[in-house]
Amino acid sequence: MKVNDQITIEYWEVTEQFTRSSGPGGQNVNKVSTAVELRFEAERSPNLPAPVKTRLRRLAGQKWTKDGAVVLFVQETRSQARNRDIARERLVELIRKAVEVPKRRRPTRPTYGSVKRRLKEKKVRGEVKALRGKVEE
Repeated sequence: MKVNDQITIEYWEVTEQFTRSSGPGGQNVNKVSTAVELRFEAERSPNLPAPVKTRLRRLAGQKWTKDGAVVLFVQETRSQARNRDIARERLVELIRKAVEVPKRRRPTRPTYGSVKRRLKEKKVRGEVKALRGKVEE
């Protein structure tokens, strides 16, 4: 599977298991294993650079297992082949997102005028609240 010009996933790195799908489908649901569980051993993959692996771990979330694999479970359609294609597309899309280097955030400071306006407003609110005290007779 080709992710981009630099990264290609070999078919031996991906294992697929087929199980029975839940949901509508009549007798077909009880007979045919259409759901796909795709497992990609990301931690041991020689084709993924280390920074991509760390970003992939963060993006995958609960799909990342303790032994460093990405597990995708698809049971959207009644067709095993279509579910298999969807799972592969999702894996490629997840890796493409991990390849993108996020832009570094530069911390900014509030402008002098905005600080002055904020402090002035705080002072006004404080004065309003101070006037809410008990009235002395």
